[in-house]
Amino acid sequence: MFSSVAHLARANPFNAPHLQLVYDGLAGPCSSPSGPPGPPRRSRNLAAAAVEEYSCEYGSMKFYALCGFGGVLSCGLTHTAVVPLDLVKCRMQVDPQKYKGIFNGFSVTLKEDGVRGLAKGWAPTFIGYSMQGLCKFGFYEVFKVLYSNMLGEENTYLWRTSLYLAASASAEFFADIALAPMEAAKVRIQTQPGYANTLRDAAPKMYKEEGINAFYKGVAPLWMRQIPYTMMKFACFERTVEALYKFVVPKPRSECSKAEQLVVTFVAGYIAGVFCAIVSHPADSVVSVLNKEKGSSASQVLQRLGFKGVWKGLFARIIMIGTLTALQWFIYDSVKVYFRLPRPPPPEMPESLKKKLGLTQ
Repeated sequence: MFSSVAHLARANPFNAPHLQLVYDGLAGPCSSPSGPPGPPRRSRNLAAAAVEEYSCEYGSMKFYALCGFGGVLSCGLTHTAVVPLDLVKCRMQVDPQKYKGIFNGFSVTLKEDGVRGLAKGWAPTFIGYSMQGLCKFGFYEVFKVLYSNMLGEENTYLWRTSLYLAASASAEFFADIALAPMEAAKVRIQTQPGYANTLRDAAPKMYKEEGINAFYKGVAPLWMRQIPYTMMKFACFERTVEALYKFVVPKPRSECSKAEQLVVTFVAGYIAGVFCAIVSHPADSVVSVLNKEKGSSASQVLQRLGFKGVWKGLFARIIMIGTLTALQWFIYDSVKVYFRLPRPPPPEMPESLKKKLGLTQ
């Protein structure tokens, strides 16, 4: 399957235009027998520079593997860094009487558990979200190539938002299956005082009490939370980057330095993160309560929480997810820069579509 994906990626509309110079140089005016002879040495130099600029080809197995590694770092590190805020947010969701707000939640936690108590659940968070990041970012790139080749170049441009939504939803479906066991253990550690302090204690105890279902009973609510979140995360990010370069950044991306491009990435990531938090928060509240309780279903928890209950802890989550999403995109893009991976610019209307719409002579 992956070899066919790599083959399709070569002609993909999302392919890096710099790599396309290789083909343009061979098939351009300088090699045309009917046109005037051009400077062949310049074309060869451009093609050679294009090949040397990237460490691998867009859509190759190495490209997908390194994108997955970027996902591991971006999700694993960032989620672990905000464990204290996540812990307080979860406790506000499952016990709003005791943890009345974000600052009160930190105060109560520090008073009862000390500073070390704020780090509860860091191990399942790091493992779970590293696995999720691997699938989320790696499979997103795979599905983006697959779906865009199904649509064709013109439809890919016209329906690019739908493509981002479909590719990210497909990737997140598998990412949540990888995340679910560690998410369940994390919530038990963070929200049930005295249950367990470490992953080594929590996992065997959960398995003994409820079997394998203890680790996967929250996967459906996770899909409810994470699939809308990820669809918003990727689609909003992609379109925000496009808008920033079009309306805010005073020069084309090709003229921006790597540092300037990463600043745009961070800003677009934060904007996307705010919308992500709002869209996915009700399901996040259900997941937190469901993983704490035994024998409850998602619909029962939702009914008991009511409309006001599912929005508890939203402010804390906006701060957490906004910062988290911005850092994730920054780290992911930095990994691409470090490993010299193809980073296609914002999409432009294909020439064939411009001709159909009468936008060119």
